[in-house]
Amino acid sequence: MSNNSSKQHFTLSWKVEKEQSGKLLREFLSGRDISKRALTAIKFGGGRILVNGFEATVRYSLHEGDQVEVHFPPEAGSVGLKAERLPLSIKYEDDYVMVLVKPPYMNTIPSREHPDGSLANALAGYYQEKGLLSTVHVVTRLDRDTSGLLLIAKHRHVHHLFSEQQKAGGVKRSYDAVAEGSISCESGRIEAPIGRNPDSIIEREVREDGQYACTLYKVMGYYEGYCHVKLRLLTGRTHQIRVHLSHLGHPLAGDDLYGGSRQAILRQALHCSQLTFYHPFLKKELTFSEPLPEDMKKLLASIKRL
Repeated sequence: MSNNSSKQHFTLSWKVEKEQSGKLLREFLSGRDISKRALTAIKFGGGRILVNGFEATVRYSLHEGDQVEVHFPPEAGSVGLKAERLPLSIKYEDDYVMVLVKPPYMNTIPSREHPDGSLANALAGYYQEKGLLSTVHVVTRLDRDTSGLLLIAKHRHVHHLFSEQQKAGGVKRSYDAVAEGSISCESGRIEAPIGRNPDSIIEREVREDGQYACTLYKVMGYYEGYCHVKLRLLTGRTHQIRVHLSHLGHPLAGDDLYGGSRQAILRQALHCSQLTFYHPFLKKELTFSEPLPEDMKKLLASIKRL
């Protein structure tokens, strides 16, 4: 399998092996994660399926040595998203994905309160500069005041593959946090359902009718009034770590929405420090790490370790 994508069309191609001879093209493509929905979009949205350079229907019977190409429909830039030339911290990039480092105080996507200046705005500007006609596809989001690694898909089909991987637990994220107080158990598993607080459009809370949520944690160090915690999400609910630690009685330092104090730091002390995913085209697992940002390093350096 190879990617011969131009900046206008995302294209995948394969050579048919002996054991695939006689298969219908539809079956062949299904085995390569090309969904029925994608085939419909290709047929009616300006894409093409070629075998040996000629257009073919999904009922075509394949032969050994056939060259299959799928040209996905062209993507327009994100409608309504303003392209801005803002600094981007790119940890990794190839034809399919990007891994970015988001600073604190920056939205992942625009909001009513912050309609521009988001990472998505910056990415739209980057795509424009590179001549890449693609919608912005954010696979893993971070809250505005949370820093660290996030995953971007550079095409709708790639985003679909990562969405399926997320459902199967294949996209793994680990976080560093500074929580208030001393969590008594050094490691554990927090299982508590999370739902929207009916009195707020932003706040979440642990509630019986909420969605299942699970967080693993390990205390890395105890400090005077605080503890340094490593956490791993097994589910991806909105504000999950913030809600779970607050539920334990140990809100994040700086997280005033969930009971934390801003005395020591002006935002929630939460950083996505590790991101692992299976690359669907390189056919291997990739792991990226990002050290603590300056404000969290300064916080830990300023308090006495116990």
